[in-house]
Amino acid sequence: MAALSSLTVMAEGYQINTLSAKQLGMGHTGTSLKLGSESMIFNPGALGFSDKTLDISATITGIKAEASADYKGSTYKTSNGISTPLAINVAFRIYDNLQAGVSFYTPYGSSINWTKDWPGAELNQSVDLKVYTIQPTVSWRITPKLSVGAGLMLSWGNVDLNKALVSGRSFDAVAGTLGIPSDLGNASAASVNLRGTSQMSVGVNVGAMYDITDRWTVGANFRTKMGMKVKAGTAKVDYATETVRKVLESKVGLINEANFSAEMPCPYVLDFGVSFKPTDKWLLAAEAQFTGWKTYKNLDIEFPEHISEFNQHITKNYSNAWAYHIGAQYSVTDRFDARAGLMLDTTPVSKEHYNPETPGMTKISPTVGFSFRPIERLSVDVAFMYIAGLGADNAKSTYKDMLIGQPVTFEANYKVHAFAPSLGISYAF
Repeated sequence: MAALSSLTVMAEGYQINTLSAKQLGMGHTGTSLKLGSESMIFNPGALGFSDKTLDISATITGIKAEASADYKGSTYKTSNGISTPLAINVAFRIYDNLQAGVSFYTPYGSSINWTKDWPGAELNQSVDLKVYTIQPTVSWRITPKLSVGAGLMLSWGNVDLNKALVSGRSFDAVAGTLGIPSDLGNASAASVNLRGTSQMSVGVNVGAMYDITDRWTVGANFRTKMGMKVKAGTAKVDYATETVRKVLESKVGLINEANFSAEMPCPYVLDFGVSFKPTDKWLLAAEAQFTGWKTYKNLDIEFPEHISEFNQHITKNYSNAWAYHIGAQYSVTDRFDARAGLMLDTTPVSKEHYNPETPGMTKISPTVGFSFRPIERLSVDVAFMYIAGLGADNAKSTYKDMLIGQPVTFEANYKVHAFAPSLGISYAF
């Protein structure tokens, strides 16, 4: 599973935060907002301010992302499907100042498809990563102005990664020395599929919220680091032609159907937020999010001892990163709220250790949204976010050519953009 930190649209790396249409419409703010059952994800302390007996909400987001790489005068684009992160929340009142609930959501995950035979296939062809979390939560309003909360994050996931083991260019060179005609060019001679399911990992999501006045509110939230471990993933090798299989099977066929182990960090996240109501109709919010990506130093994929020559120890050297959010909400009527916001998400990825599985770069994301309440207890929430990557030029990644045995540096200029419409619904009484 660790093989994969692929294209994301939120919080650089592979963190997903598009888990509330209300929050997304306001520039992805949420730490200082009282969102009812949705607050269990963004700040468990905020749930204690809820006056609802039962609060049920759900959000799904469709993310359509595209990345491109300019390499040696040609441009290569991804062919991605639509990713659909989601969240379901149920909260209920125990006492007037005590709320509890449970959330199911996808805090990490991403997918990208560079296609099988592009020039960077030895770094990545495609990847599909999903992490799921169930979080039971308790929130206690200690005083009329102060509330704290905590949730236990129980997480697991799965990964499906494809990459080239041997490029067509390397195979052509070796085949020529053997007197075997070959003209694969950019086509991948041999590829491997790595697939695995992680063990359950446990973390904690804690938060606090304080009403300074009737108009000013501050909040803080901390999610602990978790390690997603795959103990027995499986590898499967695929060959471009029968000729390639006959030449390479004795070398790379050893990992076919073999198990591998790997680990991917889900970093800690610290949020600070403040909200302000200048009038009864307006709500403004600002937030800073710090993600501990520095914990992602290396990516290690290890096979059994008798085929340990295929182990991969890839340097990542991520840096800690900040994301900044601002948002506004205006109550047009008693049944309709309009929202807008902006997010700046800085990259943790080093240009010297850059991999197309993670075309990371600083991103700017404007958002809009609204909520409509056809009846008093039901809210329909809609949001849209556009993600504009600022680009990453001269980004490098070095790997060892399996046939030639020499290091190869792949250098390209990357661009990313994405569209993310979100739909939510909530019912409370």
